[in-house]
Amino acid sequence: MILVLLGAPGAGKGTQAEALAAATGAAHVATGDLFRAEIAAGSALGTTAKEFIDAGRLVPDEVTIAMIAARLARPDAAERVILDGFPRTAAQVEALDRAYAASGRRIEALLLDVDRDVLVARLTGRRVCPSCGRSYHLTNRPPRVDGCCDACGATLITRSDDAAETVAARLEHQLGALQAVVALYRDSGRLGVVSGTGGIDEIRERLARAAAAVGLTPR
Repeated sequence: MILVLLGAPGAGKGTQAEALAAATGAAHVATGDLFRAEIAAGSALGTTAKEFIDAGRLVPDEVTIAMIAARLARPDAAERVILDGFPRTAAQVEALDRAYAASGRRIEALLLDVDRDVLVARLTGRRVCPSCGRSYHLTNRPPRVDGCCDACGATLITRSDDAAETVAARLEHQLGALQAVVALYRDSGRLGVVSGTGGIDEIRERLARAAAAVGLTPR
């Protein structure tokens, strides 16, 4: 099966997808990581994606879908996959469904539901390692040493789109698209909703129960 994990920026998708993948043996496919890996490898898809990214343009859906399809064709993703960061638009939902309509792979979606005020607080507190990409939060997931990445020791930064002055505009733009995606999965009877408010462990337990209910059980 393919489990699509949905949520607004700051909902905790990356953290929770990582934990759920470890518990269930599913392949965790984060589109941001996938883009970076394909670009670093110099693949044909990565080269095409880089041209759009460098030009400040959105990568076309067909390129993204092709990249995801190539990743999902690998042996570790043959049975169980958690998609993190895709689909982001209604058109991408439809493209994903078309890509796997004939394969028999079941697609289910879970939404991490978080209030807007909580999202703002989470986003403005995020810090990222510019070297290895690991994410932290000043309150919810602080590094062991203040300002330094646990994995590689690099100095953590605030991403430009996590700055207080850009968070409101970012949410305004992305929440509308998310609502359209949520509506499609809800209307097709493939959506579960999980409260994304509370402690990380508490949310993880809720998400694990919801995932098990649609067939993604621990291994």
